[in-house]
Amino acid sequence: MARCPWAKSELSIAYHDQEWGTPVHDDRRLFEFLVLEGAQAGLSWETILKKRARYREVFHGFDIDRVARFTPRMVDTLLADPGIIRHRGKIESAIANARAAQRVRDEAGSLDRCLWGLVGGAPLVNRWRAHTDIPSKTPVAEAMSKALRAQGFSFVGPTICYAFMQAVGMVNDHLVDCPRHADCIQRST
Repeated sequence: MARCPWAKSELSIAYHDQEWGTPVHDDRRLFEFLVLEGAQAGLSWETILKKRARYREVFHGFDIDRVARFTPRMVDTLLADPGIIRHRGKIESAIANARAAQRVRDEAGSLDRCLWGLVGGAPLVNRWRAHTDIPSKTPVAEAMSKALRAQGFSFVGPTICYAFMQAVGMVNDHLVDCPRHADCIQRST
């Protein structure tokens, strides 16, 4: 299989082949990716994939309402957990983002409707031939970042937003010769 060149380890190959770029419309999964992409800032995605199972445990399956109720004491407990990224700002951001997601859900009906509305409701399909052609951010990601920050989200800069968009299938950045490029197009219809 001529997959995207960044998928090299067993973990990243499985993620690439089964998830990355597949459109996600479930609020919990969207919230999960917002938290994980924020946690990844300055680190490798491989590091996050290795810690993902523990994140799912300590963040209660990324239940937005439960995470929104986390207390400062829970933050201290999470800071002591080697199974996640122990960065106070990133942990507090996840909690603040859960609260922001609640507000968005109340206003827009769902996190899905709000986030996908920022890309017109359908995946943006790129046709990259080389991994080096893929940008780290785009004007759409910059607009998403601005909109999310206005809603009270944090750790949602344009680069994080673009990585989020790639992960949840808002943008198809699989290379054109990768079989997942066509697969993700088919899954989005």
